[in-house]
Amino acid sequence: MINSEHPASADEQALDRAVAEGPHGALTVAGIATVIVVALWLAFYLFVFLPRGALQ
Repeated sequence: MINSEHPASADEQALDRAVAEGPHGALTVAGIATVIVVALWLAFYLFVFLPRGALQ
């Protein structure tokens, strides 16, 4: 029957555990990407804008 209750399968229990642990991998990837973008911006600033000097 469609509405019959059944015990949670092993797959559902594993999914519940994974969801409860949170998105650690996604946060790690986002953090690494942010560090790379900031490092590229800082390198661009130091090696391109500063050597040109102040605007006149």
